[in-house]
Amino acid sequence: MTKAENPGRREFVSNLTKASVLLTVSGLAPLESAGQTAQPVTVGQVMDMILKTIPNAPFPKTVDTLKSGSRDQNVTGIVSAMFATTEVIEKAVQLGANFIIVHEPTFYNHADETDWLKNDEVFKKKYGLLEKNGIAVWRFHDYWHSHRPDGIYKGVLDALGWQTYTDSNNPKLVTLPSPMPLKQLIAHAKEKLGIPMMRVVGDPAQSCQRVLLMPGASGGRSHILALGQVKPDVILCGEISEWETAEYVRDARQQGQKLSLGVLGHIMSEAPGMQWLVPWLQPKLPDVKITYVDSKNPFTYL
Repeated sequence: MTKAENPGRREFVSNLTKASVLLTVSGLAPLESAGQTAQPVTVGQVMDMILKTIPNAPFPKTVDTLKSGSRDQNVTGIVSAMFATTEVIEKAVQLGANFIIVHEPTFYNHADETDWLKNDEVFKKKYGLLEKNGIAVWRFHDYWHSHRPDGIYKGVLDALGWQTYTDSNNPKLVTLPSPMPLKQLIAHAKEKLGIPMMRVVGDPAQSCQRVLLMPGASGGRSHILALGQVKPDVILCGEISEWETAEYVRDARQQGQKLSLGVLGHIMSEAPGMQWLVPWLQPKLPDVKITYVDSKNPFTYL
């Protein structure tokens, strides 16, 4: 992310960095204590330390596995990102970091299966780049969502400035201190999350105070069940199938309900959670440089 990009996000990262000195270490001491000579830490040690903070970890079945590299390699630096894109890998090399922690798949499918890609030029170049530079990539999806609080959701709430407006009985429900028009709410989300454009179903003038916030790809069934339970004014979600949530909201509106939908985009709705990983993890690894690298939104609008 360059200095010219996303002022709202820059402010968010700055605030997180300042706040990091106040964070506890979830009951775990840093791997190195003050006054001791720093010793190398391995990829596996970092992974195991993180898993100690996750309820019921390690999970018997998870996509959160190493996609490249080895548990035994010493860590020279850590990059946190949504995706290990070619650009993110190159940036990690520039930073001298050989461990990338990502939220989403590296090889274009949920389980990162690669047998079907073995002859694909794009895959071979990407994997070759990782091998050439000795970079380990670990997916941190299931575990980060299972952290308390959910690491992704925590980051998004902080980015939006809505930390104090959640319902303890239903964390997905945000009740704003005062109503605002849908158009203003959408503008706020775009500014704070660095989103250039959003798809919206609803009346721009509709008054919104109860917000159902569901970043990522919760799925149409989860969206619709939550809408029925929470009865919000608007749902802000990451990703939809157009024939699911959008059609439900359209029918609800045609039946007289005042309900709107704002689609943030999967990537942009979860990226703040990987930003928050940096101030969360840094106190636990004081001798390892940890950097967030924005993998960026690949979509443009013509």
